[in-house]
Amino acid sequence: MPRYRLVIEYDGRPYHGYQAQAGLPTVQAALERAVTAFCGEDLRVSAAGRTDTGVHAAGQVAHVDLAKAWPAETVRNALNAHLVPEPISVLEASVAEGDWHSRFSATGRRYRYRILNRASPPALDQGRVWHVKKPLDASAMHAAAQVLVGHHDFTTFRDLACQAKSPMKTLDVASVARDGEEVILEFASRSFLHRQVRSMTGTLAEVGVGRWTVDDVAAALAARDRKACGPVAPAQGLYLTHVSY
Repeated sequence: MPRYRLVIEYDGRPYHGYQAQAGLPTVQAALERAVTAFCGEDLRVSAAGRTDTGVHAAGQVAHVDLAKAWPAETVRNALNAHLVPEPISVLEASVAEGDWHSRFSATGRRYRYRILNRASPPALDQGRVWHVKKPLDASAMHAAAQVLVGHHDFTTFRDLACQAKSPMKTLDVASVARDGEEVILEFASRSFLHRQVRSMTGTLAEVGVGRWTVDDVAAALAARDRKACGPVAPAQGLYLTHVSY
């Protein structure tokens, strides 16, 4: 039974996250319907990251085990044909080797958060960026983000509903830079806690508008208390951009 590795992008706006939920539209459910339409099999499509409601992906990685060996290009093209008109695209398909698993074999995940920082709201990117009117100091945000890099107890930036066994995570990258009217945040780690990226982003935005300092972020991290977290950034600016193996 061949296992196919899929690289997928999707617009998260119509979906209640990646993971299948009874009676709700999800990315996983749409993919599984496409698989059934393609080959008649009722199969699970596992993925590296279970993105939340409204979160997008530019480099989600998933896998599916098919009973028949198909050319990888056929799998990609057939799934895309059956995904119309869903805002989901299979960018790549390949045959996985050995016991490779999209989730458990992953060694790192990278997320990007887009903030549109201007007076006027988005028209073309509505639902794909967080609109912040007040000017943001990206340099100050970047300096504060460095406090979060390393191995820490991230309880402050962990959603109360998080099911992870431990709040300890190693954040490898936390960067903030301005690109014209956008402020782009990049985060990389082996894995993340539930809503960790959005929690960190909202806190760093407080630094950007001048309400928090670098020391305030350090104090929030050290508090190990969810109540010490700043506002949580909305889902629409968040993208899963890359999974490493």
